[in-house]
Amino acid sequence: MRRYKVFVLILILVASIFGFVIFKLKNFKRNSSMIYGASFSTEYASYLGFNPKDIFIKILDEWDFKYVRLAAQWNLIEKIRGQYDFEELDWMMDQSAKRNVKVMLAVGHKTPRWPECHAPKWVDFTQEKKHQPDLDNFIKVVVERYKNHPALEIWQVENEPFLLFGDCVPVREEDLKEEIDLVKILDSKHLVIVTDSGELSLWRRTSKAADLFGTTMYRVVWNKSFGYLNYDWFMPAFVYKAKLWFNGRDINTAYITELQAEPWIPNMSLTSTPMSEQFKSMSLSRLKKNILFADKTGMPRAYLWGAEWWYWLESKGEKEIPEFIKIFKKN
Repeated sequence: MRRYKVFVLILILVASIFGFVIFKLKNFKRNSSMIYGASFSTEYASYLGFNPKDIFIKILDEWDFKYVRLAAQWNLIEKIRGQYDFEELDWMMDQSAKRNVKVMLAVGHKTPRWPECHAPKWVDFTQEKKHQPDLDNFIKVVVERYKNHPALEIWQVENEPFLLFGDCVPVREEDLKEEIDLVKILDSKHLVIVTDSGELSLWRRTSKAADLFGTTMYRVVWNKSFGYLNYDWFMPAFVYKAKLWFNGRDINTAYITELQAEPWIPNMSLTSTPMSEQFKSMSLSRLKKNILFADKTGMPRAYLWGAEWWYWLESKGEKEIPEFIKIFKKN
């Protein structure tokens, strides 16, 4: 009888805790409707054979995004030590300002797009932290240049800094903190965001590292061990809410910085991958599903990842997804 009573008490306790968590998560929601933005990489646009300016203007004008995520890519801007080429980034910032578009600008040696780290060839990684003074100097130059630009809304410091993915030298916690502090000292007016993997991290080290937190959101991926992996069944929307809540991060200060809107390609280039293979991980129905899923998480903003691919699709006569991009924000 005593064991039975203890079992019942434990059951009641577990049920109470579970009920409390569910209650909290139900009331853990954004204060406004979802805002959609788009990420863009000039390097990836060029890789696909396009003029990056053509795609960026399409993002702003035809697809009508009012929030964009760009990168001050170190290897493109400081190809030669101490010599800076800001022409391309200046142009995008100015075009954004003309249209009242708000920019999240990523700095660091880890910035969006493969191979994840984008340091110039001259940077010395042979000894621990030997590259850091050069990186800090680059960050300082970028922040000083754009801190008063009317298009700038948010600084992103590094991209998924602790995720071991890509051709990268790992970012250490103390280095990330120093970089964030440097940006805040140089520019106290703008918020700073730090990002992490939505599927491969518990966000313990990143969720409260800065003013804002950003997560990736990939729903269908591919790897050589398992092939295509669908997260629909074991990564429901409340998991993202729960991770924010358990880490003490207000959901209204958490953004989806990469919402999958392009295919995850199996070990080959996009241009050599058959369209039928691409549509296994991203199609119009999957895109709609991802957008609805993002909305269910309760986070107030999501930057779609795949603008370069939409443009490439259109160039191949596949207009279904690009046409949807024009209208979905109005619904």
